Amino acid sequence: MWRTAWTGRVDRYGVPALVVAAALLRLPFLGAPLSSDEGGFLMVGGQWSPGTSLYGDYWVDRPPLLITIYQLADLLGGGIALRLIGIVAVGVSVVLAAGVGRLAAPADRRAPLVAAAAAAIFLTSPLYGAREVDGELLAVPFLLAGMLAVLSATSGHGGPRAWALAGLAAVAAVSIKQNMFDVGVAVAAAVGWMLWNRHWRAAGVAAAAFAAGAAVMLGTVLGWAALHGTTVPGLWDAVVKFRAAAARVIASSATGTNEFRAQGLVAAFLLSGALGILLVAVLPSLRRRNGRHVLLDHPDHPHADLVVLAAAVAAWEAFSVIAGGSYWLHYLIGTVPGLVLVAAVSIRYRPGRLRLTGNVLAYAAVLAVAGTAVVAPVVGDPTPSTQVGDFLERRADPGDTGVVAFGYATLLHDAGLSSPYPHLWSLPVRVRDPELARLTRILRGPDAPTWVVVMGDSTTTWGVDGTTADEAIDERYRQVRVIDDWHVYHLDEGR
Repeated sequence: MWRTAWTGRVDRYGVPALVVAAALLRLPFLGAPLSSDEGGFLMVGGQWSPGTSLYGDYWVDRPPLLITIYQLADLLGGGIALRLIGIVAVGVSVVLAAGVGRLAAPADRRAPLVAAAAAAIFLTSPLYGAREVDGELLAVPFLLAGMLAVLSATSGHGGPRAWALAGLAAVAAVSIKQNMFDVGVAVAAAVGWMLWNRHWRAAGVAAAAFAAGAAVMLGTVLGWAALHGTTVPGLWDAVVKFRAAAARVIASSATGTNEFRAQGLVAAFLLSGALGILLVAVLPSLRRRNGRHVLLDHPDHPHADLVVLAAAVAAWEAFSVIAGGSYWLHYLIGTVPGLVLVAAVSIRYRPGRLRLTGNVLAYAAVLAVAGTAVVAPVVGDPTPSTQVGDFLERRADPGDTGVVAFGYATLLHDAGLSSPYPHLWSLPVRVRDPELARLTRILRGPDAPTWVVVMGDSTTTWGVDGTTADEAIDERYRQVRVIDDWHVYHLDEGR
């Protein structure tokens, strides 16, 4: 009786407790310095209106729903508001993950808690770069909502409405980060399975309803972007064509730093416990019933086997991380929906592995808590870049502008400086202005920035020839401060 009562309390309060725990693990970073991405996107979102570039006066290779979220954060106050939005995104993701577990393994009352735990742990683990509120984190709730819709449809309960909701969620996620196409992959796997088993009508209904939902969301996002002056051809160039060009530049010009980050990414994935979740699910990859391997639901059922869906989603997420090119830790956040789905499906097909899955999650939770305890006290410590930001904030006058060569837009955001140069990140510079022709024109023109910050003694870096830009800086600017490897220049009106 005692065990039954305890199990009932866990079932009832377990998921809310995980939501609270995940929020508490993120609270220490509420007022921490913004990352380069966070500061840059807040700058873009805060001024998004018809302007001279893709998003107002700035250009970035990201879809419009991401900029909309940052626009909202800026309206609500900036950095702290953004971090609170991140906490909400994590909490919603944990609840949705519990729903995924419930539908993926309806016969096991422990599945929702396991799936929710996987989301809570990996969305707060420092090994996953979870401190940042970036595109991957903000897309996860939409991905899990889409997975929930797909599972509802494949269970035979949701019908066309569930497939349409999956379409809405799929486009919403892609409109935050263009490679977050997990829901579309799951739907493609489901429809492919139906076609393979000659369930033509079911496949047609699923594809049509999904397409209808996707079209509604796509039209809404593009319409919202158009109201702000962002065009469809401009978005296509930014979120599709640019990524192909960027991959070529990274492959041909990137230094050993990328390889180092790639090694760190692999190490983080291995140490975090994520690999353990996958191994529990696939080793051994089959269970036996009456001497036969059982992987698929009954072939006469018109809905796809969940193993197929989970495998397709996990494979897509692995590809997305590898294809990202720059190998930042927060790329790993994009694997969370797949881990949730794999854990839940594993319980459905291998309930005997639940204890092992629990042990892996307990290990991952200890690492997440310990990592947060180590990182949180030092995350606000002064660094050379934050000292540069403090210097600019103290010295800048109202109406001043600035350029950072290259990236680190947080320095400008924190100092309240806008930029006359549309590229706030280094990769767009390397792809769209590698010889700094546009930057040089700005430096020599009437809209020259008041402040120029350069990491190192030249704007030349991998993939960038800074010869002409360096000459323009020498002609019109004087160096006013050097902090570590950062050089700060001020426009000399008399030169």
